[in-house]
Amino acid sequence: MLKIYNTLGREKQDFKPLKDGQVLMYHCGPTVYWTQHIGNMRGMLMADLIRRTFEYLDYQVKFVRNYTDVGHLTSDSDTGEDKMAKAAQRDQLNPEQVADKYIKIFENDTNELNIKEPDFKPRATQMIPEIISMVQTLLDKGFAYTTDLAIYFDISKIKNYTQLSGQKMEENIKNAGKGEVLDSDKKNSADFALWFFKAGAHKNALQFWPSPFHSKQIENGEGFPGWHIECSAMTKKFLGETIDIHMGGIEHIPVHHTNEIAQSEAANDVKFVNYWLHNEHLTVDNKKMSKSEGTSYALSEIKDKNFEPLILRYFFLQSHYRSKQNFTWESLKASTTAYNRLVDFMTIKDFDIPTKEGTRINKRNKIIIDNYKKEFLTYISDDFNIPASLSLAWEIIKDEQLDCAQKKELLLGFDKVWGLRLDKVQKIIKEIPAEIKKLATESEQARKNNDYQKADELRALAAEKGFPFVNTSNGIKFL
Repeated sequence: MLKIYNTLGREKQDFKPLKDGQVLMYHCGPTVYWTQHIGNMRGMLMADLIRRTFEYLDYQVKFVRNYTDVGHLTSDSDTGEDKMAKAAQRDQLNPEQVADKYIKIFENDTNELNIKEPDFKPRATQMIPEIISMVQTLLDKGFAYTTDLAIYFDISKIKNYTQLSGQKMEENIKNAGKGEVLDSDKKNSADFALWFFKAGAHKNALQFWPSPFHSKQIENGEGFPGWHIECSAMTKKFLGETIDIHMGGIEHIPVHHTNEIAQSEAANDVKFVNYWLHNEHLTVDNKKMSKSEGTSYALSEIKDKNFEPLILRYFFLQSHYRSKQNFTWESLKASTTAYNRLVDFMTIKDFDIPTKEGTRINKRNKIIIDNYKKEFLTYISDDFNIPASLSLAWEIIKDEQLDCAQKKELLLGFDKVWGLRLDKVQKIIKEIPAEIKKLATESEQARKNNDYQKADELRALAAEKGFPFVNTSNGIKFL
């Protein structure tokens, strides 16, 4: 049984899909005003691993990841400049060109990291009719109200507004309503905008659309959507009113995802999401990633230092999605060594480990193989414990009872989740260090002297250093 840590209940829960064999999954995608840093890409990759796990478990996944190309202000709480307008001024492009530019970079990065394409990847600007319709529904039901500057959702109309964050209302309001309140007609400081009119701070907005809404200043309703309403409208259009999985970063819990729940459930009169998943952040040298300190690395900067994108993917696989992960160049070098050893193993010529047991080894090996598959299934079914599943790779490689072909078959099956493209890797030739060669030679001599314990100890020591080998009838074979 698959167990998932549900932020909504703050516990691991058995996964029960809305429909047998099917998963409806929505993932908050990027605001496409800038090149995404590797912390953001880690979030995309974690969602990819979860999607791949569902597919490995024979679920049919309908996956949506959006692009925010309007409405996301520099503050998550409806204050500040529109990020797309700010980028347009910086890059001397119009907002659509800005979106096109950074979506292209983002999709190139996701492809290089082997992140699967979503089934749908809508832009907010493509969803204006659906957004307007949902805002109108909220107005009609009395959950929203109009001022001269915007249409707001009235959080006081929702009894369980803080159900996701688990905070007291005053704490949630502090998070959601922080910053200067620019509209004095807001009923509550934490009320959030569903639609901004082309007025006040946004009178010169570059992106705006006509709407049926109106205020004293804007008779034709010209304006643009708030950030939060976009995801609710997209989810409903592509997946329905209730979905299985919604995922995003932990920073979205108190504001963005809290607001999504409020407006979706108010508009649709049904539960919005059954399982909320949130990934933790990536730090650099144990500090928050920072543009000013030059640590907000993009994938291009990783490549500039001669690290292949799949090495970064391997690095990300080593940490659970709900755990913080610390990036250092040294840790990426360590991942390079491990990933290259895995590549080397997948590209050596298959051989059989000699045995005098004949066909009996096949029966025994089937049990061993089945046990590895069960262990892998146990790990990934426990809230997507990918790091534990990855550790099996080295156990399999070191297992002297399986031949090379059997090991590869296991690893290729597990790679359907890991996504390391082990079926397409190219051999990376590396010099075996002198100390490892010495261990291998001594192990081989110990075996010839019938000192099998010493041979095993030396072989285990080499494997710990990342250079596993086996003793064959033809001598030493590094894996």
